[in-house]
Amino acid sequence: MGINTERDIEANLQIGPTDQGFVRIFVEADGIEIPMDFDPDEAREIAEEILAAIAAAEKVGM
Repeated sequence: MGINTERDIEANLQIGPTDQGFVRIFVEADGIEIPMDFDPDEAREIAEEILAAIAAAEKVGM
């Protein structure tokens, strides 16, 4: 399984700050909860990766 493998799984995604100064990405699917906490610098790197993926996807979709 890789990034291009399609799956028919529904999931909920929440992103927000914690009261401890972290950014939490929270994924819930099929009764499984996955909380992932990142310090602000790590979260910024993730955001930059998402923006780069958006730019690449837009080029493919043209």
